Amino acid sequence: MYCRTQGWWPASADPEQPNAKRQVQIASWLSANGIEANLPIDGLDPVTVDNRPVTWWMPIAGHRHATPAELGAVLHKLHNLPAPATIALPNLDMVSYLTERLESASGISRVDRNWLQDRLVWLSAELATTEVFQSQRVVHGDAWQGNLVVPANGAPILLDFDHVSIGHPDWDLIPLAVDHEDFARIGSTDYGAFVTAYGGYDVRETAWFRALADLQELRWTAFVAVKAAHNADAAAEAAQRLACLRGEVPRPWRWTAF
Repeated sequence: MYCRTQGWWPASADPEQPNAKRQVQIASWLSANGIEANLPIDGLDPVTVDNRPVTWWMPIAGHRHATPAELGAVLHKLHNLPAPATIALPNLDMVSYLTERLESASGISRVDRNWLQDRLVWLSAELATTEVFQSQRVVHGDAWQGNLVVPANGAPILLDFDHVSIGHPDWDLIPLAVDHEDFARIGSTDYGAFVTAYGGYDVRETAWFRALADLQELRWTAFVAVKAAHNADAAAEAAQRLACLRGEVPRPWRWTAF
């Protein structure tokens, strides 16, 4: 078995104390609705350690990260499920979360922080004219290939349920689209396979793609900017990401993972 301490979630009433019980319920709901999910261990309830909930999950031996096509197929199935009637899922609130993160990003200069905050306000206004803030579908919230693992002899298994919420499905599609468009981490063949597996829908063709992509990249930048206060490598990476967002570095970009 393995345990997880719960992290942030933008729509939680208390981002440092998300509802661990809800994550357990979500895993069981997914499994009951035809999506292979990492399941909690029966009989081991969440506990609190250093004011953080800890949950207990079944181990998955001998697995790899999913391919883009495998991720696209699972996301297509997830986004077509009706919202669970018995689980109170939070609403996805990217803007409020980023507002809070940027306010606490003391590791970057006030000028840089103001620039990111102004950019968030502008992106929020751009997206407010679209349907992105109105959709009521179940989304994973942190959809990338590492959160869908494939055992040697089995179907892909979805992980990490503390971000599952009600929002627009495109939020789950943006990370791979950005990896392809702005970072060249995913080639055209693999990205095309992702789109095909999702049913032929390509988020890059929407009117809100660029604004939603910029919001995702701002989120990744804010994450490192918070760490920059206590980590010299994170400070250097935050500066690199800011330079990219300001248009000072040509695409494809190279960002170091944190």
